[in-house]
Amino acid sequence: MAESVHRDVTASGVRLRVAERGEGPSIVLLHGLFVDHTTWDGVVDGLSGEFHLVAPDLPGFGESEKPSPMRFPYGVDAFAEAIADLHAGLGLGRVAVVGHGLGGAVAITLAARHAELVSHLVLVDSLCFAAALGLERTLIQLPLAGSFAFRQLWGRAAFHALFRNRMLAATSTVPAARIDYYYDVFNTPAARGSAFATLRSTLDPRPVEARTSRVKTPTLVVWGRRDRVYPAAFGQRLARRIRDAGFELLDTAHCPQEERPREVALVIGRFLRAERPTLK
Repeated sequence: MAESVHRDVTASGVRLRVAERGEGPSIVLLHGLFVDHTTWDGVVDGLSGEFHLVAPDLPGFGESEKPSPMRFPYGVDAFAEAIADLHAGLGLGRVAVVGHGLGGAVAITLAARHAELVSHLVLVDSLCFAAALGLERTLIQLPLAGSFAFRQLWGRAAFHALFRNRMLAATSTVPAARIDYYYDVFNTPAARGSAFATLRSTLDPRPVEARTSRVKTPTLVVWGRRDRVYPAAFGQRLARRIRDAGFELLDTAHCPQEERPREVALVIGRFLRAERPTLK
């Protein structure tokens, strides 16, 4: 199987690392918090024989540039505009966009604001509705102490606990080494600062929810039945908010692309071939 090609592209004044693989109709894959474009590796493996996969690291994440919040206004709106600029930089035109978690909120915003860029929309356990706060979001609301704890004290054990206790199913076979990789990428002052600014900006997701009524793009909502971050009922609610959206429920927690990448690839491929399931 061909390896992904990596290159740097400037979008919204920020250097983005982009992985590309395969030939055919293009799909842009947008990752969520605390991970990077490699979260899609298994999905890319399943789709690259038929599609051209484009997986960027969002500004401040992975191997992309991590500007200070004074230079880049971390948040869903800024990420969406950076992805719109990336479309232009790569000459992608109108393509399918897949987003998980934070990346789903970015995808919703992109489809609402730049419908001419999005041919199909797939939302995987997407940030959209207010949910119970986890430790990481509780920390950032504490004046001064929260910032210090998040930037200086939130260590490897707590990071593993976030994945094992909330983001992945108890039966998940995702190896500890993969979580270690995500922690090592996160564990720099610049990356922690970017994650902190992003978390602060996404505490109130109501602007994302409001944009769902403006999405006219053919849409599929994919959700993990055992998601402890955003319950499966959120996925059903989101599918009802977007006109004629399909809905697919998988036997995973918050990260289907990590736990069952081949199944996610099959679902996306089927949807893009117009075999869309209906909301149940």
